[in-house]
Amino acid sequence: MVKFRSKEIVFAQGEPAKHVMYIQEGSVKLSVVNETGKEAVVAILGPGDFLGEGCIAGQSTCMATATAVASVSVLSIDKNEMIRALHGEHEFSDRFISFMLARNIRIEEDLVDQLFNSSEKRLARTLLLLARYGKEDKAQRVLPKVSQEMLAEMVGTTRSRVNFFMNKFRKLGFIKYNGGLQIDNSLLSVVLHE
Repeated sequence: MVKFRSKEIVFAQGEPAKHVMYIQEGSVKLSVVNETGKEAVVAILGPGDFLGEGCIAGQSTCMATATAVASVSVLSIDKNEMIRALHGEHEFSDRFISFMLARNIRIEEDLVDQLFNSSEKRLARTLLLLARYGKEDKAQRVLPKVSQEMLAEMVGTTRSRVNFFMNKFRKLGFIKYNGGLQIDNSLLSVVLHE
């Protein structure tokens, strides 16, 4: 078990990829920086999610930087131990494969969302995903501390546009700021509306 404080780097883009991590508590932001220094947030992961799995597929370096959004506890599994566990422990292997398939579906949905939806719809979908909408056993109505800047990076728009839509969502009762950002399931209507 390894614990990280808020904003602490779990692993950095370009570092050797040697471990798979399983998040037990907290949230982790995965981000990528290009050659010109532009950063893109590619995922926010939470309890029950894996990260760093590229090492077992042959990646020698980390493709993204993982940063603790809030304090996080992860189980760090050495690459060789992970491979052994996948071959020898069927229940664990099934759980990992289910996670990877769900993550692949999510990445495809993210790409379609980025290509075809407005920033308002992308923001609504991002907020619902962060609240783990649809995952009854994991749903959380209050989000971990997420800045508008981070939301803008995730959605692919400016912070001012995020601010505009967040104010609109608040006025419509889709979100509340009460001891943290609270997401109402009615926000789904923004995503479904044509």
